Amino acid sequence: MAEGLIVKAVSGFYYVYDQNEIYQCRARGLFRKKKIKPLVGDIVEYEAPNKEEGYLLQVMDRKNELTRPPAANIDQALIVFSARQPAFSTAMLDRFLVHMEALDIYPVIIVNKEDLADENLHRELVYYQETYQSAGYPFHLVSGVTETGVQKLDDYISGCVSMVTGESGVGKTTLLNLLIPSLQLETAEVSERLGRGKHTTKHLQLIPFKDGFIADTPGFSSLEFEQIDEEDLDVCFPEIRERLPSCKFRGCTHRKEPRCAVKPAVENGDIASFRYEHYVKFFEELAQRRRY
Repeated sequence: MAEGLIVKAVSGFYYVYDQNEIYQCRARGLFRKKKIKPLVGDIVEYEAPNKEEGYLLQVMDRKNELTRPPAANIDQALIVFSARQPAFSTAMLDRFLVHMEALDIYPVIIVNKEDLADENLHRELVYYQETYQSAGYPFHLVSGVTETGVQKLDDYISGCVSMVTGESGVGKTTLLNLLIPSLQLETAEVSERLGRGKHTTKHLQLIPFKDGFIADTPGFSSLEFEQIDEEDLDVCFPEIRERLPSCKFRGCTHRKEPRCAVKPAVENGDIASFRYEHYVKFFEELAQRRRY
């Protein structure tokens, strides 16, 4: 019996990484009876007489679990957006950030294709960069995913399990190809008609990299809040979370309650109005979901 990490799962086979070797394993019937589905990122106990006929014996406790894509034990996410083609969206970015906060995954924001931005858009991007950095998020503007841009990420990637995520067509796969040239992953052009890229990543896979692992994930066109309740939403916005002790009422939703500490911070500019508007929109979305 040995311990390893599931780095890929395809058609009922689980590929376990252990000391620079990969073992192809199946799950015992016990997993189905207990309704346990092994995920990429799981630390498992397994036994394998050879590299192609192994069996999973146990899935160890998870620190977090993602439903889409299905993965576990992710330390951080490199969230890639583009300045244009497709256009940068703070609403979509905030959806990603809420998910990462809820799962205790450290987010690093990367906005690619800055070189395609005109002067007005560039000023907007710098404002967004300052806003997110003041909330505690690393935010990098990159003029095309190049080796120079990738060097900015070295300090984040080493020694942990990272995933590269974001909308389709923003340069995630290009980023991975620069990080690990031997991969030669397929990339696709952005559709001019739809304004978004084709999905080039078919299966989630963890790739050994710099004393850790990094994963490409299929691009998303939408994100539903499946693991979050509205009463927990405020803690997923750091600039709101830090003001919770100053609200008069415990359980304040920061919308209509008197003596709320959040609304004055929005009015005086300490909390960006667009971030607060997204909080209110997400809150109402979650509340409506529970009603139905």
